[in-house]
Amino acid sequence: MAQVTVMIDGKAYRMACEEGQEDHLTELAARFDRYVGHLKGQFGEIGDLRITVMAGIMIMDELSEVTRKLGKLEAEVAALKANSDGALETQQHNEQIMVLALGELASRLENLTARLNGRAPASLN
Repeated sequence: MAQVTVMIDGKAYRMACEEGQEDHLTELAARFDRYVGHLKGQFGEIGDLRITVMAGIMIMDELSEVTRKLGKLEAEVAALKANSDGALETQQHNEQIMVLALGELASRLENLTARLNGRAPASLN
């Protein structure tokens, strides 16, 4: 396990993390420190534990909002995918109908051409 020292509210905290995650942990700690600093700027010195709890609650509130938005987007993507699948099925069905209609039209044209040329239609031979 790797070791990282992070700074929160001017205090150093030594933390363990998986190898390769050091920069990520340092960035997370820096972001959390910004929350703590923001709250200290608003409320002053009201106690480290209270500030930390407030920062944690702020982060959880943001996470809750992001989770709600993600759920909504996932539902929209599922609906779009369902519509796309339905449209593809409709398109394939329409293409089949068109192929059948073109085949029938070609047969009629051949019969008409045969009649105009004074021959019996191919279907009668």
